[in-house]
Amino acid sequence: MKEQIEQYIPYNEQEQKDQRIMLEMIDQKDVLTRQNEIGHFTVSAWVVNHDKTKVLMCYHKIYKSWSWLGGHVDGNHHFCEVALKEVHEESGLKRIRLLDDSIFSLEILTVNGHRKNNQYVSSHLHYNITYLIEASEDEELLIKEDENSGLQWFSLEDALKASCEPWFVDNVYMKLNMKLKEKYHV
Repeated sequence: MKEQIEQYIPYNEQEQKDQRIMLEMIDQKDVLTRQNEIGHFTVSAWVVNHDKTKVLMCYHKIYKSWSWLGGHVDGNHHFCEVALKEVHEESGLKRIRLLDDSIFSLEILTVNGHRKNNQYVSSHLHYNITYLIEASEDEELLIKEDENSGLQWFSLEDALKASCEPWFVDNVYMKLNMKLKEKYHV
């Protein structure tokens, strides 16, 4: 994974700075597990339909907002496998595929302190790698009750309006949409 992060060509200044920090952090103890309570690696998926005109989002219970799908790598060095697993677990989708097995985006995310499984989780960082995944919007969606309370396909523009997390909209979701449009001319 370190090699993929090194070879990744940053899209903007945010990615350039976050890439540098991730490369400094990747060799730290337990950074691939939640044992590192200061920061650890996660993956996210920007799940698009076949036409690349819609994105699948879940209504995240902790953040109380529509957001992308994803989760912790929990020691797995094959991040793209984790992204596919997380999409399946969080949506029930079975016919999913990576549009590219290389990194689509990277970002360092702040996570506010919260409760999970009746335990307090302190504020920390997610060193996040994003993959672009394609799925059929005709397939049945299954809510993962312990994490989300809704799943919905949004147009690329409506996905930005649905999220109530301004930093994510302005710095992540908008960037993902721009990169998608540039790469696939949609």
